[in-house]
This record gives sequence, C-alpha cells and structure tokens, in this order.
Amino acid sequence: MRRATRCEKAGRWPSGEAKGSVTLRFDDRHRRRIKLKADDGGAFLLDLPDATVLEDGDGLALEDGGWLAVRAAPEALLEVTAQGPEELARLAWHIGNRHLQAQIARDRILIREDHVIADMLVGLGAHVHRVMAPFSPEGGAYDGHMPGYPHDEEGKPHSHHAHDHHHHGHDHDNDH
Repeated sequence: MRRATRCEKAGRWPSGEAKGSVTLRFDDRHRRRIKLKADDGGAFLLDLPDATVLEDGDGLALEDGGWLAVRAAPEALLEVTAQGPEELARLAWHIGNRHLQAQIARDRILIREDHVIADMLVGLGAHVHRVMAPFSPEGGAYDGHMPGYPHDEEGKPHSHHAHDHHHHGHDHDNDH
C-alpha cells in the first residue's frame, strides 16, 4: 500500500508531480494516521509524524516518490452576509460567542448548516443562504496555526495547557 509520510503546504510542493488527488471534507482533513482512498479509488496510508490540518492545495509526499494533491470537498454550509462590514463583524461576534467553527471572509462568513443558528442570525439582520462549498474554518488561538502562537525550542506549537502551573511564585495552600 502506498504511504504518504509528509505534508507540504500549497505552493511549497511540486504540484506538477502529483500522481493523483484525495478529496476530503473538513472533518476528515485533520489527521495523522489513517487509511484513505485517493480520488482514483486507490488506497493509501496517511502516516504523518504529527496530526496536521490538510488544506485545499496541500501536497502529500508519497514514500515511493511523487505527490497526492489535497482537495477540500464541497459541504452543505450556510453563507452569512450583512448590509455592511460593521454588521458582519457583529454577526461574527455572535457566531464566535456560540463557539461555532466559522470561515471568515471580507464579505461573508461560512458556517455549518444549523437551522437554529440560521434563525438567530436572521433575527439579528443577517442574510443566510444555503451553499455547497469547501469548508476551511479559522483555527483557534491555541491550535498552533496562528502567527505569534507560542512554540517550543524545536519550533513546534504548544498549548497554554502544557505549562507547569505549580511553580509560579505564590502559594495555593494559604487562603488569600
């Protein structure tokens, strides 16, 4: 079975050497190790050193040479638009306040289909339409994909939860 052992971001791999592609929904594009089927039906093992978010246009290096192109599959989404940028920003706040995954663009927000959220957004003045589109929501502040995100000595991202909170200059045993 073919093995894909490395992922390179879009524009950083020789796309002309692609031996095929794999099309995946968003939920299937955050992986480390899993058996997958390429678009031509051939099976391969995704075997990366770390869990990675695979984005549309990324390349997967095959162990025997060549590449597979990653494609984001269209999904059933809601497109949220507003009268202007201030209104769209306010809608983005309400979406974020509900901890929903969202893909944010200059003139629209894409979220997963949810009739309750759609009704809430319409009530807030949004224009909401069903669309089929690839979904690539924003990463969170602690997912390691944000510029300025803390990294360890080897350049790998780490979470704020990984810090040792027991040695920080005050005593938890005494009442304050």
